[in-house]
Amino acid sequence: MFEKTKQMAGNQGLYNGFLAAGLLWSFLIQDTYWSINVAAFFLCCVAIAGIYGAVTVQKTIFYVQSVPALMALASFYFMK
Repeated sequence: MFEKTKQMAGNQGLYNGFLAAGLLWSFLIQDTYWSINVAAFFLCCVAIAGIYGAVTVQKTIFYVQSVPALMALASFYFMK
């Protein structure tokens, strides 16, 4: 059973780690410009984790993880 869930657990850990680090760091930055840049970087990381999950575990992970991150990333460009 372990081998079957090893990649899925790796993806979940990667995704949760990126999300937590990015959110905490971007909330602590006082400069709005840098806060948005850091948030954008970590949104890219979350999107990459979703792509990794889609390739290695299940295709629907892309829609659950990557698409929301990409939508949030796109929203930064509409805010300008």
